[in-house]
Amino acid sequence: MLLTTNSQSETERFGKKLSAKLRGGDILLLSGDLGAGKTSLVKGLAKSLGIKHEITSPTFTLMNTYKVQGSKSKVKNLVHIDTYRLKDEKELLEIGVEDYLGKPDTICVIEWPEKISGLLKNKKTTSISFEHGNKPEERKILIS
Repeated sequence: MLLTTNSQSETERFGKKLSAKLRGGDILLLSGDLGAGKTSLVKGLAKSLGIKHEITSPTFTLMNTYKVQGSKSKVKNLVHIDTYRLKDEKELLEIGVEDYLGKPDTICVIEWPEKISGLLKNKKTTSISFEHGNKPEERKILIS
């Protein structure tokens, strides 16, 4: 599926819509250049799940975990991982990423997933790629 958004808020709205189709255990792999809209999508997912915290990319912390509260969903955690600065997969293992990947009460969203392909073997994933469009705020989003 190919989608075009024309602003950051449209990308967030798409994240909100996408969240309705997600279930615990889902792993989303987000790829695209810096500033392409990956974190905007996560902001929309989080809002839809009722998460009130400010969502920022975990570029320096590697992983942010948000508790889903007050939802009728079985999803209890949204885990946002950013491997842009990752040196090796071992760093993620040290902070407990395996406690969340594919767990039935958790949705994981991973930016720059190609850096941890070994950890994702045998995991069911959905890839979402972002590209800058012809206009400054335009984004092409491909889901596969």
